[in-house]
Amino acid sequence: MINKLECKIGNENLVFETGRMAKQANGAVFATYGGSAVIATVCCSPTPIEGLDFVPLTVEYSEKYYAAGKIPGGFIKRETKPKDREILVSRIIDRPMRPLFHKEFGREIQIVPTCISADQINPPDVIAANAASAAIHISDIPFDGPVGCVRVALVEGSYILNPTYEQIDHAKLEIVVAGTAQGITMVEGGSHEASEEEMIQAIEMAREPISQICSTIEELRRIAGKEKLAPAPFSIELNNKDEIRKCAYELLSRALFTKIKQERAKAVSEAISAVKEKFADDLDEEIQMKLFSKLMDDLQYEILRSSILDKGLRVDGRGLEEIRPITCEIGVLPRTHGSALFTRGETQVLAVTTLGTVFDEQIFDDIEGDRRERFMLHYNFPPFAVGEVGRLGTGRREIGHGDLARRSIEPMLPPKERFPYTIRVVAEVLESNGSSSMATVCSSSMSLMHAGVPFTKPVAGIAMGLVTDDTRYAVLSDILGDEDHLGDMDFKVAGTKDGITGFQMDIKISSVSTEILRKALDQAKRGRLHILSIMEKTIAEPQSEISPYAPQVINARIDPEKIGLVIGPAGKNIKALSEKYDVQINIDEDGYLTVYGKDQKSTYSARDAILGMVEEPEVGKIYNGTVKRIMDFGAFIEILPGREGLCHISKLSKEHVDKVSDLLKEGDIIKVKLMEIDHLGRLNLAAVDALDDKGQIAQRDARRNDRPSDRQRDMRSSRRDSHWDR
Repeated sequence: MINKLECKIGNENLVFETGRMAKQANGAVFATYGGSAVIATVCCSPTPIEGLDFVPLTVEYSEKYYAAGKIPGGFIKRETKPKDREILVSRIIDRPMRPLFHKEFGREIQIVPTCISADQINPPDVIAANAASAAIHISDIPFDGPVGCVRVALVEGSYILNPTYEQIDHAKLEIVVAGTAQGITMVEGGSHEASEEEMIQAIEMAREPISQICSTIEELRRIAGKEKLAPAPFSIELNNKDEIRKCAYELLSRALFTKIKQERAKAVSEAISAVKEKFADDLDEEIQMKLFSKLMDDLQYEILRSSILDKGLRVDGRGLEEIRPITCEIGVLPRTHGSALFTRGETQVLAVTTLGTVFDEQIFDDIEGDRRERFMLHYNFPPFAVGEVGRLGTGRREIGHGDLARRSIEPMLPPKERFPYTIRVVAEVLESNGSSSMATVCSSSMSLMHAGVPFTKPVAGIAMGLVTDDTRYAVLSDILGDEDHLGDMDFKVAGTKDGITGFQMDIKISSVSTEILRKALDQAKRGRLHILSIMEKTIAEPQSEISPYAPQVINARIDPEKIGLVIGPAGKNIKALSEKYDVQINIDEDGYLTVYGKDQKSTYSARDAILGMVEEPEVGKIYNGTVKRIMDFGAFIEILPGREGLCHISKLSKEHVDKVSDLLKEGDIIKVKLMEIDHLGRLNLAAVDALDDKGQIAQRDARRNDRPSDRQRDMRSSRRDSHWDR
């Protein structure tokens, strides 16, 4: 039986349908919003895995090219491995739902939302999140949902619910909010220095539509839901549990409050080993060891949280708002374009900036259409950062953390017209004990400024934590890895001294209140300003010059109608210019010219040559021309690239000239004055009107057009003043 329900969210109806597609899945919902549609399915393994202490959940969001009426580009004409965007959407779906599954369920769960229609107006990510929530809720999988998800944008002072792509492009703040009917479970987005209050208002605006979506999904479950499967809790108790707990509690209470991370890990390991050895006779079975390990985790959770809530004391001895010691360095790598090393406690990130040309831009081919990105930030987290052996590579975590840092940095970058470089930052996490993504923001900001990128303002980030029980809560600044693992929230906030630029919240409880979010944001602002004050002691503003190892860039504008003249037939002219001056040349459709070279001289020379090609001859102006052909009646002289005029023999000298060849030869440089452009467009030149004081006209081996045109003189100025003057 097909069941369909809908609710009005923003300007469109969000429609949920079940019973028509994918009926063999545990749950399946087809959701539409405008012309965009997602089919979301959820399945679980048939039998539980006993002893699991985590939720074995995977989310595999995908976008089909046919959804937008496209065929994949390249040689492989089918969808292959997930794109970064698909991974990021999978994380948006995963994070608000994971805390709502039952660990005791013990079965593998796979959620597969697929975008199968895209109107390129309404983003499909929030549709996918709602479809996935509905599919889980109507399935037989235990779930403390449902979850609703909306996007809010602040555009010209007004908050817009589920904005279109165009509205997002013009938004000061864009935020994705997910939650249950009880409260918020996930927040993610970016902004152009939005205030804490603007962010809170956006979250508040999301509450009612989230509640509306949850009510609709609840109704869908009422009419089409399956009976939930029973969880599979342990049927066996830990032997001698009370004695083991008493012994372990005392040992772990001492070990957990060792200040240094590795020493603390060693102390905790030794404490657990001592308990294990003492009660070895009670732990002789595999299931008993699993129960013992779970008890040790539960005790650490209890000890850490009670210390914070009862005493305001953290495992490394800090107060709730205290930030770890920070050191900053720039220029740590001699040959790169920009580098910075940021260390906060036992978290350390090396950020390296590379400047490239327009030909280095990242090209995307997806359902949103072909697009290019000139700023990239790549985050690497090798296993040695936590003292472990493991596989190297880029996983979902690396992609997610890198995207958060990119969103936080990007609003402060100059526009392409002001700084026509492609920019890539690589963040290498060298040590990690919490908040490496926010350390990436700090190190990347300094690295960009060291590279000479005209960064508007420095950006810093901080990770906030939460510990709460039924009646109390404590917000922690600059959380450690243990506090992230054993706490209830990881709320990352990045920004400048004037506002927020990027944020992301993960929680492990069912929801958080607006009161907690407001306190976390206020506390994060104080921490961010503290970190910025330390960073600015190392580098407060961008370097005045870029690295000598970076490509030199200069730009100009030409008449779009003359682009073809510069390019030439089959690219002949532009290729010749590139080879002659050893540069790369790019011309946009609007006539925006960018020249990239290895040194300033060749770059400017190539730019001037192009401007000369498109310059219009000016009557009355004196040019340094090149003799191209000698005729009996005069000489044809090129005064601009591709523009020749005739200087009649009678106009070559004040004296009588028998033969032109007596005075000139091909290749000579001669000063001539443009006297007339006739009705056929022919140029009439005169050398006698351009004679110097000595009466000379030929200047063999002289540089052509030594005197730049007025337009060239106007364009020629220092790199800093003409191209990225702040």
